[in-house]
Amino acid sequence: MSEARKYFGTDGIRGVSNVEPMTTETITRLGMAVATKLRQGDRHARIVIGKDTRLSGYMFESAMAAGIVAMGADVWLTGPLPTPGIAFITSSMRADAWVVISASHNPYADNGIKLFARDGYKLDDSVEREIEALIDSADLNSMRAPAVDIGKATRIDDVSGRYVVFCKSTFAPELTLEGLKIVVDCANGAAYKTAPLVFAELGADVIAIHHEPNGKNINENAGALYTDSLAKKVLEEKADLGIALDGDADRLVLCDEKGEIIDGDAVMALCATRMIASGKLAKNTVVATVMSNLGLEHAIVGAGGTLLRTNVGDRYVVAEMRKNGYNFGGEQSGHLVFLDHMTTGDGTVAALQVLEVMIREGRKMSELAKCMTRTPQVLVNVKVGQKKPLEELKEVMKLIKSVEAELGNEGRVLVRYSGTEPKARVMIEGPDIAKIRARAEQIGAELVKYCA
Repeated sequence: MSEARKYFGTDGIRGVSNVEPMTTETITRLGMAVATKLRQGDRHARIVIGKDTRLSGYMFESAMAAGIVAMGADVWLTGPLPTPGIAFITSSMRADAWVVISASHNPYADNGIKLFARDGYKLDDSVEREIEALIDSADLNSMRAPAVDIGKATRIDDVSGRYVVFCKSTFAPELTLEGLKIVVDCANGAAYKTAPLVFAELGADVIAIHHEPNGKNINENAGALYTDSLAKKVLEEKADLGIALDGDADRLVLCDEKGEIIDGDAVMALCATRMIASGKLAKNTVVATVMSNLGLEHAIVGAGGTLLRTNVGDRYVVAEMRKNGYNFGGEQSGHLVFLDHMTTGDGTVAALQVLEVMIREGRKMSELAKCMTRTPQVLVNVKVGQKKPLEELKEVMKLIKSVEAELGNEGRVLVRYSGTEPKARVMIEGPDIAKIRARAEQIGAELVKYCA
């Protein structure tokens, strides 16, 4: 178990809006703490703030900006923009850090704050701990800038257009999407403007759905977690491909022309095998998490590559990639990181890489998805009141070891706590779907017994 922290989870600070820690008071102090940590001597630090389309985003944007300028740093506001788009703007404007106000795939009532350094990567755990300490420090108020040094907030014009141009630049210039019909599910989120434009400007016939945000409909039966409407639309339109993004557009799920859903593991298998064949996969290695399917590992090994696994969370995938010089990795959930293009997951850029393969090989998506044979996998989520260290739960550990022995080399068991929700997740892979589901539910029930 990692060291417990008061505010930060595995993906920033997250919670229900207007309930601690997601209150204007705490987020203002977070802004103050971030600006204090980033002080640049005589020069004002410059911090970009972007957000998705949640109703509470305006409230937290104002609170975060107020805290930052109070400490003598400047703020640049992008408004609604995908997380990778905010990363691009930060880099192009040489800012010192960037902030994303989003709860990703969660319902609109939730919100969150994710912090990134100027290099485009999430802050180290150690820096987040220092920021936490500053938030709660009695000395923080005394660190405010004098009146003559208060920062300023500026809204950046045409960020959507700039990001659209960047996305198109990652697609092979000699190729076009002409002749392809694509359904794009924007999840009523941050990519509601940008994603349809990218594919349309490259020549595709684009049918956009869930692209009219109202502050409350983000991720509502839409996007990467709710793909029924995407599959239905693909079949109705006889489209070649369906693309589903999440609320902040950093993850991708696909739908083939037959209405079948293709998750992040299958996309990684598809892209990695081609990258290995063309010599573009650094060290012939893909970085994924412990949640990725065994079928992905078999596909990559079969193509002559290696799969490395990390803890769950795209920050850990990216950290491993940076540490050892790898250029491709991701998560089953659809966070796909092509470090040759972007420092974080980018659903639009990832979709363009898949489309390149489709066009170059002249094959349908349903055919391309066969590059990976999935091992049956079950994931059971159970609510817990306490996140007790698993090693202290002797009966739970005994049951887990029993199931592992039963599966042998044909499967595996993974039990972990969510980093963003009061839940435990039980994942089991094995040849018999009914049996592994029963075992996962059994372990989940045992966990609830001791962690209620």
